[in-house]
Amino acid sequence: MLAERRHQLILRALRSGGPAAVTDLSEQLGVSPATIRRDLLKLEEDGLLTRVHGGAVAEEGDQPFAEVAGVRVAEKDAIAARAAAMVKDGQSVLLDIGTTAYRLARQLHGRRLTVITSNLVVYEELADDEGIELVLLGGMVRREYRSLVGFLTEDNLRQLHADWLFLGTSGVRPGGQVMDTTVVEVPVKRAMIEASDRVVLLADQAKFPGTGMAKVCGPEDLDVVVTNAPVDATTRSSLEEAGVEIVPAGEVQA
Repeated sequence: MLAERRHQLILRALRSGGPAAVTDLSEQLGVSPATIRRDLLKLEEDGLLTRVHGGAVAEEGDQPFAEVAGVRVAEKDAIAARAAAMVKDGQSVLLDIGTTAYRLARQLHGRRLTVITSNLVVYEELADDEGIELVLLGGMVRREYRSLVGFLTEDNLRQLHADWLFLGTSGVRPGGQVMDTTVVEVPVKRAMIEASDRVVLLADQAKFPGTGMAKVCGPEDLDVVVTNAPVDATTRSSLEEAGVEIVPAGEVQA
């Protein structure tokens, strides 16, 4: 098998299934662990994944929305369902950019809520739901990422207040820092945090530690983390010391 083809299959496996071990990738592709390690090194140098102990995780924070919308859907739906249960009718909700926020929006149909967002897919999902007061933030459109960003978005947020923010991430560091790979989105996320009473981080297992070079916030800025991941002891300790509640997301029922 040519190296280029192996690289494609490795990235597909990581994006569809989350973090993977060298041994698992070796078995899937029918090549030696040493070959997989060389492939992972090359892909990391190209900025396409991050090597972690014994394996790797895909760099997917800045992938176009369409490329990640179908990845780990069951996990995101379980997280979304748990998050939706926290919200009471009559409250206001800020929904972040990203696919998990979109899965959460799908859980809000039929509720009496105010939803504020810069996520164009969330807007499209809820636009015809007459029970929801829908506020679309202004800004510059990032077409491939289905979002609005920039100083107009941040200015809008300074004029608003929400009971809840449901925040996405590309990675959570062992110290509890919330990271993102897309620098242009970080100021918007920070403005969302400032505009909200309670901040809930939505993070599936691929986000521990995940990826990202830009720090969005520290654990002290979070109230709750909803995840399906078995959070490692170091990260759990960092979050709990900051007073963050870790809420496990149940499995989606068939």
